[in-house]
Parts: sequence; C-alpha cells; structure tokens
Amino acid sequence: MAVEHFDVLIVGAGLSGVGAGVHLQKRCPSKTYVILEAREAIGGTWDLFRYPGIRSDSDMYTLGYSFKPWTQAKAIADGPSILSYVKQTAKDYGVEPKIRFNHAAKRISWSSADSKWTVEAERGPSKEVVRFTCNFIYNCSGYYNYAGGYTPDFPGVSQFKGQLIHPQKWPENLDYSGKKVVVIGSGATAVTLVPSMTDKAAHVTMLQRSPTYIMSLPAEDAIANFLRKILPAKVAYIITRWKNVLMQLFFYKLSKSAPGVVKGMTRHVARQGLGPDFDLSHFKPRYKPWDQRVCLVPDGDLFKVLKNGSASIVTDHIETFTEKGIRLKSGKELEADIVVSATGLSLLALGGMQIVVDGRNIALGKTMSYKGMMLSGVPNLALALGYTNASWTLKCDLTSEYLCRLLNHMDRHGYRQCTPRNTDPSVTEVPLIDFSSGYVLRAVEKLPKQGSKAPWKLYQNYALDILTLKFGAVADGTMEFSNTAAAVPAVQGAS
Repeated sequence: MAVEHFDVLIVGAGLSGVGAGVHLQKRCPSKTYVILEAREAIGGTWDLFRYPGIRSDSDMYTLGYSFKPWTQAKAIADGPSILSYVKQTAKDYGVEPKIRFNHAAKRISWSSADSKWTVEAERGPSKEVVRFTCNFIYNCSGYYNYAGGYTPDFPGVSQFKGQLIHPQKWPENLDYSGKKVVVIGSGATAVTLVPSMTDKAAHVTMLQRSPTYIMSLPAEDAIANFLRKILPAKVAYIITRWKNVLMQLFFYKLSKSAPGVVKGMTRHVARQGLGPDFDLSHFKPRYKPWDQRVCLVPDGDLFKVLKNGSASIVTDHIETFTEKGIRLKSGKELEADIVVSATGLSLLALGGMQIVVDGRNIALGKTMSYKGMMLSGVPNLALALGYTNASWTLKCDLTSEYLCRLLNHMDRHGYRQCTPRNTDPSVTEVPLIDFSSGYVLRAVEKLPKQGSKAPWKLYQNYALDILTLKFGAVADGTMEFSNTAAAVPAVQGAS
C-alpha cells in the first residue's frame, strides 16, 4: 500500500484540531493536511464526556474560535451545544473531509536526512498499522488519557454492593432516579454533577477531602446578548471576547497579588448563595486562589441545591467502602446506591505517542517547552496546549496562527526544518504546570518542562502571547532553521 504524504498532519479532531484545520486553510492555502482522529467522531472532550450536566467552565466567547462567533444566549454552554458548535465549524469550513476517523497515532519518527516525519497509526478495531509521511506534525490530542480517568485505590471497594463509576466512563442510560448518590471530589466535574443529578436522585452528597474555590457567574452574558442586538455578530463577538479576556486576566492577577481579597470574594459569593446559617468551612480552601483551578458554577446552581436540601456537602476522608456506602475517618457513614468518583484525569501528553528523532527515543520529561507550543531539540513538531488560567482555545488559536506564520516563513526562505534549541545556560527548568492539583502532581515528571525566561517560559497571559506569537519575530535566534541534512545534531531529551 502506498504511503500517503501531507505537508501537515494534525493529531486529534477535537476543539483545537478542527480549529487548526481552519487556520491552515485560511493562512496556508497551498498546504495539504490530514487530521488523524483516534475515535469515531468529531469533538474530542465534548464527544467523550456524557455525564449529566456536562458543560464548559469557561465562557464560550473565549472558548469559542476567534473566527466563528458564538451566537447562543448562554455564555456557559452545555456539552451538547459545544459539540454541535465544533461539528458545525468542521462542516462549514470544509474540515470534515480531511479527518480520518479511527486512526490512533502511536509512533512518529523523524528523519533529518529526508526532513520528514513517518507516522504510524492503528486503524479500526483490528488495529491495522497504517503509515503516513509529512513535513510537519501538529498535535492537538489534548493532555489526558482518553482510555480512562483517575480513580484512587479505595479501601474496601470490593465490598460495595452499589455502582462505582467514573464520569469519563459514564454508563449509557444510567438510571439514578430515587437513588442515593455520593459524588467524590470538589473540582469542576463534581460541582457540575451535583446540581445536575438532584432532579432525579433521592439525594446527592458531595464528598470532598478539602474545599475548592468556587465562583458563581450568570449562565447568560447580558452585555454580550445586548451587543449582539445592536451590532453585527462579528463585532459584538470581538468586543465581548476582549471584555471577558480582560476580566479573566484581572481576576487571575488579583488572585496572585492579593489572595486575601479573592478569598473574601469567594466566601461572600458562597454566603450570598447559601444563606446566613450554612457552615462555610466547606468553602475555605487551605491553598491560595489559582494554586489550583477556580471552579465556576453558573447562576449559583450548586449553592441552590445545597440550600434547598436536595444535596449536601461533607468534608472528610474515606476510611473504607462498605456494603452500603462509605465510612469516613470521622466515623460517619454515607449510604449510597451510586458512587461517582469525580477524582480527576490521568494526564497523557501528546496522546502517549512514541517520539523518535533520527533513531533516538525522546523522553518528554527531558525536553523544554518553547513558547508553549514546541519542544526543545524536536524538529517540525508543534502542540496545542491551552491556558490553565483562562479558556483553552485562546492559546490554541494563537498557536495555530503562529504555526502558519512559521510554515510561511520556512517556505519564503526555502527551509525544510525548524528546531527550537536552548543554548542559554542561564535558563533553568521549572514544572510545565504550576498547580498543586493531584492530577498534575501525579504526572509532572512525565511532562515537558518550561524555562525560567522567554521564549521557554509560559506566562499564562493572553495579551503577552499575542505580542509574542502574533507579532513577535519567527527567527528569534532560538529557533534553528535548516534546509540541509548534512549533519545530525545531538537531540535534547534523547535516551
């Protein structure tokens, strides 16, 4: 079978992968490309997760694409609406025919002699190995393992007579009507699930080891809806997008510079939603704001169900599962028919692909992230990595635009190869993600590092990244360009 060749090969047909295809078509129209999608559908996260109430914890005016205005009334959108938006984008912009479904990229191998990648993918249920070649790879596969989430090794779980499920593997048509449900966790998934399950469940208990910072925002953006009535959709979208970007940036900066003020704000929001008699100890985290992600609840829905008694919150540690539920360290027992382990994701960089450069395996943990989108010593490979303190797509849009600038620069100068190289001895390594969340700490050694200063440092700042990625020099002295394969340099991170 002939091996197909493309200028660019994109891995993943989720939110960032579909967006990448559109950017390539608009900015590099002469480039051929293909998207390899491991699953059978477009949408990535928004097709995979099916638990009750699945929604974004970012507003759609910043999570949406820069080129396609979000026009629905709700700013905090549900999963099916986001999935429909991604699918419609793929259809409207002609990306859909470029996608090869049921193609899981497993191994990529770079040849400096040929200045190209060979990509091995497993196709279909039989896992038939198929190969492609390309000049550039853009990995848009996200940051977690699609095969399954993280569930701790709970003591005594084999005794439990009810159902234990993880939100990432939500059973189709699960009937929780009249059931007692315990949701373990206090992150974005838990605070979404709890209010969403109270409509049918007899009672829902949110069991957390420690509290999380929770803020409430209106599900609808009144300013955005007003602007859309009086302005063209594109103009209204741009104004709203920048309004929300600046609000996010301000809140993040305030969290870092005046954490006490933000702590007070979150307690005030909780008190307003829960009433004067509710025990606010469940909403007083031990860490500073944005040491972990701040959770968003639209229209205070979590507070409402806690206040009306259809849900409750318990802060304690699990001693053991029992036949009827969970016994806590305090001695209290929570009865449950269903336990949902909303205990996080298993991080998996680049979808777990094996990376080989000139015959040498690349250990991701020994590479350094360049501008948050490439890896030191790895040629012609970019990755879409969104913000942790703002909407994912804001950074992915910028990364796609920069990739197109990079490709066009290489074409103008006849280069076939570009490789970020750290030659500055004053740059020190720091963790890629500066979070204390368990899902990050479990995987930190396997992730690329970031550097102590530009262009290796992640500033988590959209305005600054616009200057760097949209207007900054492509030939910045750190990116090494080549159109000859006479010498094969040492590869950082090779084993």
